[in-house]
Amino acid sequence: MIGVSGLILWFPGFFTQVLPGWALNAAYIIHSDEALLATGFIFLFHFFHTHLRPESFPMDPVIFTGSMPLHRFKEERPFEYQRLVDSNTLEQYFVPPPSKAHIQIAHVFGFAAVIVGIWLAILIFRALASGAMHLF
Repeated sequence: MIGVSGLILWFPGFFTQVLPGWALNAAYIIHSDEALLATGFIFLFHFFHTHLRPESFPMDPVIFTGSMPLHRFKEERPFEYQRLVDSNTLEQYFVPPPSKAHIQIAHVFGFAAVIVGIWLAILIFRALASGAMHLF
């Protein structure tokens, strides 16, 4: 739906040769609502897997530090770990652990991003609710 409505909005002159004018309005509503729902779903799915899983609660600093402890790598990526062990290349990927200051900066930035994300999710749900109210 989002693809078809996007094409209609992208090439309105072409599509209005075969569709009535109100189809553009319908395409706009469909496209914007689908985009809002997709964004909300992606955010919530990401939020759960990055912040609410027990092994990463309250925040997973891997994205900011660029490394993870070996025990966690073994648990989360067993096939990749085994491939590296089998090819004798695991040691090439070892890096020193991040400094305490780097982890603190990662947590400050990460928690700020979580707060902004929660605020955006609230706004998405508010927009969906207000859009649904205008339909009735």
